[in-house]
Amino acid sequence: MCVIETTPRIETRRLTLRSPQPQDAPRLAELCNDPDIARMTATMPSPYRREDAEAFIGRCAAADPRLHAPFLIDLDDVGVVGGLGFDARAEGPVEVGYWIGAPFRGRGIASEALVGAMTWAARDWRRRVVAAGHFSDNPASGVVLCRAGFLYTGDVVMQASLGRPAPAPSRRMIWLA
Repeated sequence: MCVIETTPRIETRRLTLRSPQPQDAPRLAELCNDPDIARMTATMPSPYRREDAEAFIGRCAAADPRLHAPFLIDLDDVGVVGGLGFDARAEGPVEVGYWIGAPFRGRGIASEALVGAMTWAARDWRRRVVAAGHFSDNPASGVVLCRAGFLYTGDVVMQASLGRPAPAPSRRMIWLA
């Protein structure tokens, strides 16, 4: 199967952000089948199976690149260690979200990937405003967002997550180019 890559490649010091491809499904299923990742994201199911990874890759391939920019995060000499994506919302600015597999957390990968992605979003994708949020019980994500230039808006909203039994408080943030 030939997949046309619609998401650009972003290179940082240690990372490559690139389009998800069909051959990534086993690795995605392995890394994402982690209840802690599902709890900290809105749309990732738990358990996360290969079928979920394949469906995600299919949605990425069909996404309108003017509205959505999904990336997998490759660490040099390791391969896929996480994901990052921009999604247009019905109202408001594009929103960014990300996750890093458990064995790779605490190494600055999320910060490096997000800074690279935000540079691309401003320069090449021409976005001037990007929103984000993090669950209140995940302050490490707030640190990553701050390092990439996001600012807290002061808003806290109840947000649903497929990995949580009920909506939880999410601290909203904004980035301005």
